[in-house]
Amino acid sequence: MMIGVGLDARLGLPFDQLRAAAREAARLGFESLWTPAGGVPDAFHVCAAWSQDTSLRTGISVVPAARMWTPLGLAAQAATLAQLSSGRFVLGLGTGGYGPGFWASVGLPDRPIAVMREYVTEVRGLLAGQPVTAGPILARAGAAPGAPGWPRSASLGLLADLPPAPVYLAALGPQMLRLAGEVADGALLNWATPERIAVSRAQINTGAIRAGRDPGTVPMTMYIRVCIDDDVAAARQAFGAQVLGYAMGRPGTPQGAGYRGLFAQMGFDAELSELEQRRDRGAAMPELVDAASDEMLQAVGYYGPAAPAPAAFARLSAGLDETIVRIITARPGLEPVTAAAAALTPTLIRAAERSTPDHP
Repeated sequence: MMIGVGLDARLGLPFDQLRAAAREAARLGFESLWTPAGGVPDAFHVCAAWSQDTSLRTGISVVPAARMWTPLGLAAQAATLAQLSSGRFVLGLGTGGYGPGFWASVGLPDRPIAVMREYVTEVRGLLAGQPVTAGPILARAGAAPGAPGWPRSASLGLLADLPPAPVYLAALGPQMLRLAGEVADGALLNWATPERIAVSRAQINTGAIRAGRDPGTVPMTMYIRVCIDDDVAAARQAFGAQVLGYAMGRPGTPQGAGYRGLFAQMGFDAELSELEQRRDRGAAMPELVDAASDEMLQAVGYYGPAAPAPAAFARLSAGLDETIVRIITARPGLEPVTAAAAALTPTLIRAAERSTPDHP
């Protein structure tokens, strides 16, 4: 299992400190650097800088594709980073949202599986140097030819020796997981328990077999959030706010959709319903985090002091091909970021993994 570190704009670090944190991660033995897209600094620029500063693989998990990009724009960015990094870049694609209202807002039908099938296959085709014809959904068949920024057909005009640029697909539900196994170079999970990781593997393998691929050959990668701080109450608040920000349902969005549906399937439907009722009665996030159970929060990540963190992280990573230490901090600045990375180095995580009773 590869072990990477995840840094993002929520840490509040300026560009130069994100670079410094990445250099420290490389010194500590991490094998990859990941960041989400959609904020500032821009994720493609961050990965470009990391590729210049370190020899680590970099990745974006994920680009909200339908919300922000066309396949042509994504492929051009990924191809550039593939060249800049000598093939050490992974492009992760996701829908960018869910529910009928979201899809209407981006001018696409509420057909996330079909939309992402077109995105992944078209971006991969462009990166392979092929001329690609836009699919009927992204080309808005029935409307005027093409769509803004996405002509009916396109090519990057690449040289044959372009370094590889794998395209991973963010997947939660069974259909998207099967699609990842069928058409993507890897699958990106999120907020999944070890039991859910195992279920996801089975669905990915089903899609892989459908496409004539060997089961188990499509890698699974996932962020696992951690907040390392001796002030456990502060760490719990910072960590819990991110959990609930994803897990609680949004007004007007189906309860079975997206992360709300995922957490329900993992056994937390009743608890989330109660928390949503509190929220709707005016409870603020700190109160909601206080009311959330340790069982739910600890099922998907870790908060608290450094010493127990590697064992908890190793347990939560079971079944993954690559696990990413996604850092949350309770205090501002670079120091808590580097302290969290030092508490969860690959050496410490692997030692904890070996010491577990069920380790082979």
